[in-house]
Amino acid sequence: MKELELKYGCNPNQKPAKVYMESGELPFTVLNGKPGYINLLDAMNSGQLVRELKAATGLPAAASFKHVSPAGAAVAVPLSNVLEKVYFVEGALLSPIATAYIRARGADRMSSYGDFVALSDECDAQTASFLKREVSDGIIAPSYSAEALEILKTKRKGSYLVIQMDPDYQPAPIETKQVFGVTFSQQRNDVKIGEECLMDIATQAKDFPAAAKRDLLIALITLKYTQSNSVCYTYDGQAIGIGAGQQSRVHCTRLAGGKADRWFLRQSPQVLNLPFKDDVRRPDRDNAIDVYIGDEWEDLLETDDWKRVFTEKPPVFTAEEKKAWLKKAAHDVCLGSDAFFPFGDNIERAHKSGVQYVAQTGGSIRDDNVIETADKYGMTMAMTHIRLFHH
Repeated sequence: MKELELKYGCNPNQKPAKVYMESGELPFTVLNGKPGYINLLDAMNSGQLVRELKAATGLPAAASFKHVSPAGAAVAVPLSNVLEKVYFVEGALLSPIATAYIRARGADRMSSYGDFVALSDECDAQTASFLKREVSDGIIAPSYSAEALEILKTKRKGSYLVIQMDPDYQPAPIETKQVFGVTFSQQRNDVKIGEECLMDIATQAKDFPAAAKRDLLIALITLKYTQSNSVCYTYDGQAIGIGAGQQSRVHCTRLAGGKADRWFLRQSPQVLNLPFKDDVRRPDRDNAIDVYIGDEWEDLLETDDWKRVFTEKPPVFTAEEKKAWLKKAAHDVCLGSDAFFPFGDNIERAHKSGVQYVAQTGGSIRDDNVIETADKYGMTMAMTHIRLFHH
């Protein structure tokens, strides 16, 4: 098939809408549902991301996309007992691709609500079963088991979007797009991200353990498909905080750092022991956790709203308790940036979220200040000399 009609463009008033190939056939097949314009933007970006993660790490990979940026990305690193509880998969014997998906979806559950999912490997029945219970718009993968496809076809009253991507497809080296009737053309960003990107270490500390190298590659590849400016905190084989589309880099670092902090706080005893009612829906539970650990906790605990989700009123998770937990739990975190850090304030903020390893472009006139700040905290920082802007 050379072209495909879509429901509408970015908005319902933008009709007609379609995708098409100038030559050859479309590199994907719609197995179920009818795609929209943003669905396919998410699918094409997330599909590239997981394919590159798999190539760089050798591990099955998954991503959770919203509005053309990842909410989460991960590879198949086994879950700890605590993460099994946090991700609500206690006792499950997970397949590698299911593990990657559970991690990607669990990075930022608030942002992943209504996401588009990408898998690097075949979608198996277990992954489809986990996906069926989440609020999601669609999925792209290179293949599906027969059982997985049947499960996914029952989601959203049979309208769930399922796309199969040709794993051998290679796009043309030049890409174009139109904005306001003007056609833009550029070479596709086919830069390869591997451990060689981490060779130029500018700090006094020079050590990158194997896990840090893996997590920095996850951060950089994730940033390659994130709307700029962007930074990404990674840990234990997954993104834990992504800041996208901010005009100021330090605002990006703060935004993503706040998400990383919440990821760690969700593993605290105060959150793991919250007395949820049995009939609380998953989105309501996720929202309650986000409010409970955030600055707006009064909206939940100082009103009667707590009665909607809890069997009893939980104690306040104080600022002092949160700070103490983060000091204990957040360590050896990795941070990637899609361009250089212009000032040391980014490193100061990263330190508060347990960052120990950094990969950034380098080349700022204030590199000396950034390196000095990293040295103050004993961080290892590589200059990749690769800019990863994405628009």
